[in-house]
Amino acid sequence: MKNELIPVNIAIADRTYRLRIQSEDEEVLRKTVKLINEKIVEYKTEFAGKDMQDYISMVLIWLATEKTKSSDHIIEIQNALDKIALLEGQIDRALIVEM
Repeated sequence: MKNELIPVNIAIADRTYRLRIQSEDEEVLRKTVKLINEKIVEYKTEFAGKDMQDYISMVLIWLATEKTKSSDHIIEIQNALDKIALLEGQIDRALIVEM
C-alpha cells in the first residue's frame, strides 16, 4: 500500500530515534540525517567547548536559514517567469497589431 509506514532507525548526535515514515521518504530522510550529523561535526570542530544542545541548535538555525534562502530563490524565479510571460503577451499583441 502507498500509505503504509515503514520503521526506520536514525542516529543524530549519538542518539538513536525510531521513526515510521513513507517508504518513498526514506532516501531523503537518510540524506538529511547524514547532512545534520556532518554539520554537527563541523560545528564541534569550529566551536570547541560547547555542549551537544548548542551544536544541534546551530544546525537547526542553519537548516532553517538554508530552507528560507531556497524558498526566496524559488519566489524570485517565479516572479521572473511571470514578468517574462507578461512581456511575451505584450510582444504577441504588438505583433498581431502590426500584421
